[in-house]
Amino acid sequence: MQAKLLLEDGTLFTGTAFGADCETVGEVVFNTGITGYQEVLSDPSYCGQIVTMTYPLIGNYGITRDDFEAIRPYVHGFVVRRHEEMPSNWRAEYSVDRLLKEYGIPGISGIDTRMLTRKLRHFGTMKGILATGSKPVEELQEMLGAAPIVRDQVARTSTKQLFSSPGNGERIVLVDFGAKSGILRELTQRGCDVVVVPHDTTADEIRRLRPDGVQLSNGPGDPKDVPHAVKMLQELIGEIPIFGICLGHQLFALACGADTGRLKFGHRGGNHPVKELATDRCYITSQNHGYTVVEDSIAGTELEVTHINNNDKTIEGLKHKKYPAFTVQYHPEAAPGPHDSSYLFDQFIDMIHEHKRNLPKVPRQAELAAQLKGEQ
Repeated sequence: MQAKLLLEDGTLFTGTAFGADCETVGEVVFNTGITGYQEVLSDPSYCGQIVTMTYPLIGNYGITRDDFEAIRPYVHGFVVRRHEEMPSNWRAEYSVDRLLKEYGIPGISGIDTRMLTRKLRHFGTMKGILATGSKPVEELQEMLGAAPIVRDQVARTSTKQLFSSPGNGERIVLVDFGAKSGILRELTQRGCDVVVVPHDTTADEIRRLRPDGVQLSNGPGDPKDVPHAVKMLQELIGEIPIFGICLGHQLFALACGADTGRLKFGHRGGNHPVKELATDRCYITSQNHGYTVVEDSIAGTELEVTHINNNDKTIEGLKHKKYPAFTVQYHPEAAPGPHDSSYLFDQFIDMIHEHKRNLPKVPRQAELAAQLKGEQ
């Protein structure tokens, strides 16, 4: 079956359909990863986007249960140069085609993904429509123009109710803005008692869980579309140690008075070099974001830049000058890799321990006694 990818500037790509037989509209972006297409498909940060893979062969090792980063794929469409229908790997349980069919996601193969990537790099990401079948281009143009811009991706991908992953270590509240399961995996591997909460959880609701630290997850879309999270953070900064990743990094910056802006074509892939300013060491990182913290907006805040991108010098890490809180723009959980930056989770735990030594908590019995006395 034929498939078409039409960009908002009128560029048309015609190829072969795979996955679901349908039409979808989204922001057309590209990912430079050589491996990890299953993690890309299931990363909630891609909600609302049609993802182009720059590596030419996709599907060769299939799909396996253990490699999902969310309970389901969230991409709106999938664009590849060559789609391998028959995977060849002992771990494979089924194919990419079957996964996309199951969740109603269309795919297109056989197009010039290099040309598409060069266009997106030159002109920036743009809206597009991916359609299977033989609909005329004029009809696709009308559908593309009428499609609204999606602004509720965080609500779509976040958990709807609280749940826990018990452990014997520090209690961490993981605020789910569209979290990859790798974050939960890294915390539980360190023995943390993790409580995952929805994106709209308030500061008081988090306090009632009596956390030792708060982990802010990654997530899709524009951080300015999540103002309730900024308000929650403004109440908690300085009270509870905080570690933010990706969208969590951007929300933390907004809560501290900085600003965020849109990148021309974003950072998406597993080979982005990031320099840690304190040590001058370069880390190869996994990234997936279309927004960044604006460098000029840091002046006048209590934030300090800790990491920068070696390619375009954008901000990749922040810490608060007074309070126990730090964030990174990239993914230290990094499924499927690289794992250069997993040490940041250890740094988070160490920060919690130091905070406890400096400001030990009042025993719960004393809190209850004080409350009872106040009521009398």
